Amino acid sequence: MALTATIYHFTIRLSDVDRAVYETLELKVAQHPSEAKEYLVTRVLAYCLEYAEGIGFSRGLAEPDEPPIAVKDLTGVLQAWIEVGSPDAARLHKAAKAAPRVAVYTHKDPAQLLRSLNGERIHRAEALELYSVGRELVAGMVSRLERRTQLDLSVTDRHLYVTIGGETLSGEVERLVHA
Repeated sequence: MALTATIYHFTIRLSDVDRAVYETLELKVAQHPSEAKEYLVTRVLAYCLEYAEGIGFSRGLAEPDEPPIAVKDLTGVLQAWIEVGSPDAARLHKAAKAAPRVAVYTHKDPAQLLRSLNGERIHRAEALELYSVGRELVAGMVSRLERRTQLDLSVTDRHLYVTIGGETLSGEVERLVHA
């Protein structure tokens, strides 16, 4: 018997002061059976941090040639390829050829991601945007995650404040420098 995806419903009140984005987001997010909750939470945070007209989740692991999150213009042309986790250099090379902007949000060891990319051939490597999401923040969100989750997310100077279940968690989103 095949395992099926678990569906999570998020109501997120987003206040991104850095980008002047103030929205209430209603997200239905599928978690593949092989997907860790840390990846799921980082994917939701990346969606919020990249929120713009035309943003959307891909069909996930069922479509390996698509980014986890994409931003498309009104004509359907890919404008941003947003990766989550620790993608390999070949995937980022492909992404950089497919989209004018590529960003990666990792919840894993940022030094390990940088080492894995060091010296690898990546199209427009200098334009890659690599971000590390605070591990304690992700762990705190995972421990409070429910199938229906309401949260407030405030972003100021790339510092995140998440109020979930009456508690406020905080953490940094650090921009990584790729050599």
